[in-house]
Amino acid sequence: MMPPLNLRSRRVVSPFAGAELCPLFGFALPTGAKGPYFDEDRWPFDAVIGLPAYLRPNQRALDFTPIVNREWRLTAKEYVAALMAPRHDAVRDLAHAERTVQTLTTCHGKLSELIRWFKWLTEQGITDLDQVTNHHCTAYVDFRGEKLGEDGEVVADSPSTRAVAMGAVIGLAQYRELFSGQKFRDDLRPFDGASAAGGSGRTAELGGANKVQPLASEVQQPLLAAVLYVIRNLAPHILREAESKRRRQAADRSLTATKYPGHGAFLRNLERRVEAGEPLELMTPAAVKDARARGLREENDLLAAVSLSALARECGIRQFRGDWLPDLRPDLERALALVGACAPYGRRAAEVERADGQGHVAWAEPLFSNELKFLVGYLATACGLAVAALAGMRHCELGELVVGCRQQPQEIAPGLFRYRLTGKLVKGQPLGGVRDEWVVTREVYEAIEVAEQVLGPDAAPGTQLFHPVFCDTTYQNFRTWVNGPAGQRPGLAPIPEGPVTPRALRRTLAVEIAYRPGGLLAAKLQLKHLSVVTTEGYAARPGGAQAKFLAEINELEEERNIGILTDVYRDYQRGIMPSGPGARDLISLFTSVDGRLHDLSELAPQLVDNDLEVVAMLSTRARTLHLGTANYCWFVDPAKALCLRLAGTPDADRPLAGMCDSARCPQATHHPCHRQVWEESRRTAQVFIGSLSRRQKTERTRLEVTVTRAEWVLAEIDQAATAGAAGKDAI
Repeated sequence: MMPPLNLRSRRVVSPFAGAELCPLFGFALPTGAKGPYFDEDRWPFDAVIGLPAYLRPNQRALDFTPIVNREWRLTAKEYVAALMAPRHDAVRDLAHAERTVQTLTTCHGKLSELIRWFKWLTEQGITDLDQVTNHHCTAYVDFRGEKLGEDGEVVADSPSTRAVAMGAVIGLAQYRELFSGQKFRDDLRPFDGASAAGGSGRTAELGGANKVQPLASEVQQPLLAAVLYVIRNLAPHILREAESKRRRQAADRSLTATKYPGHGAFLRNLERRVEAGEPLELMTPAAVKDARARGLREENDLLAAVSLSALARECGIRQFRGDWLPDLRPDLERALALVGACAPYGRRAAEVERADGQGHVAWAEPLFSNELKFLVGYLATACGLAVAALAGMRHCELGELVVGCRQQPQEIAPGLFRYRLTGKLVKGQPLGGVRDEWVVTREVYEAIEVAEQVLGPDAAPGTQLFHPVFCDTTYQNFRTWVNGPAGQRPGLAPIPEGPVTPRALRRTLAVEIAYRPGGLLAAKLQLKHLSVVTTEGYAARPGGAQAKFLAEINELEEERNIGILTDVYRDYQRGIMPSGPGARDLISLFTSVDGRLHDLSELAPQLVDNDLEVVAMLSTRARTLHLGTANYCWFVDPAKALCLRLAGTPDADRPLAGMCDSARCPQATHHPCHRQVWEESRRTAQVFIGSLSRRQKTERTRLEVTVTRAEWVLAEIDQAATAGAAGKDAI
């Protein structure tokens, strides 16, 4: 049975008819520029001033032409225009309209989903939107969200895709009063009024957590090691060859037309090569294959792979003509026999230290022009990866880095510099963004310097550094090079498979800083330095992007502290006790928590969730936790902190980890997870003692104290664990 027709009167003229869109959306255009207009079926915004640099060319325009039904196309245009102009007279009175301006990126995504939705409706035989029922809405979301196997069974279901599909349908229902073309019936409530996030299961999937997962250490470590090696060790050589190529190409462009310079000119050039031991230039394998296919070179010709045009260009001639060869062949073959031939770039490559420390190796084998071009591209990708991995920038923030973004280093102490980059904060800001500033480490600063050099000396200030900003193809090409023969020659560790994105790199850095503040990041970079510059960036611009990154780190630190304290409490319940000067206070806390849990379970056993109650009771103490290299510091009372007393700063709000003496501090505890650190300290000190001479009595005494202290802490850790377990067994 067909659904009842929608008998409501429809607008004759669209409220946006004839409107010029840029003034309507608040976009700025260059002087004299106009358009696009609402009545057009494609809205290009390439000329708009201040568009985010990360937008791809296809995202800079809204193309409605794939919607075949012209009335549906009008509906889609009105919907998108309403999203981008929520203060328009026809939009602001709508009860369910969005009140914030939607970005061009958001609207491009919504239009893409509308195109899919309308195409699906057409395939179902729907010709008018008032024929759409709740069944169609649900069936479309199932179609988009479910992935079917060869046997027709559902093998995957994406709540995120379902949410996007539901959002498109719900949006058309929310704005139906605005549309002058076709629209849903008044009585249609898609998905019975459920929201896109709730109805799709996306809210339950996320559970309030960040869905982006950090990179596995198996991927992160070789990736960052390769990136830094390329920037530090190979970049100078790659850039030198790239500059040589630019000069050579500039010289080639000024050559005259083909005119025989005479046998003497070629002969002098060949004699120069022989005297210098400089090989002739080879053609690329593809060029050789093409020449043979066209009958220009014989299979057994000694000169079949030699680039004769390169010799001609050295003599000031643009192209080598075939009828010159018989006269020159004897001299060419003699020179070839004496000096050989190879690719034109990277000859006599300097040696560099291998990444694995196994000696030295030439930085590259001779390269053809296209191989050098790819190598320059890999260098640019390495620079982008370094900035994303060590600064935590989003892809939109990477895209706003331009030539000249490096500020002059500020020397804040002899030999100690602060490095800053200028950029733009785009996310959550009006079109064009706002000026932002990043405090970064030296490694990031150097990566930006190399990225500027990659663009060449002619790159004007303001030129975008990373374009495309970052995409899976550029990373996969870099990974293929690292894992291939060219990357294995200098001893780079292979990078395993796995997706790498700016989001994942940002998340990884935040997790590393929050969970391992005293450790090392992949290629021996001090995490504490990265943490310091992030904090300094927040202090410099409290509302900037670095402040948002620091907020993510702080959230992860709170999550980490709750997890650590909960694990220590569970160890206590199993009889594994903490040790150290602060152990008594911590055990007292756990005993109190046990008592309160017991009281709660007696009052309302069916309502008590032990895990949630434990987290709630331990959250206050968790905020005082600071990770030491070999201990946990419970910074409850600054007056009791030994490090602050030694430094003479009793009013500080954080402990001084560099002055920590956990064996004597009343707020420090040791746990089984710290045993390996103390054991390594004891073993290292004993090795050094064995290497000292008899005269080094002071150093011997100091190391013996270190060994004694480590043995005492190890004994305490073992005793607390075994005594606690024995006590629990006895009970």
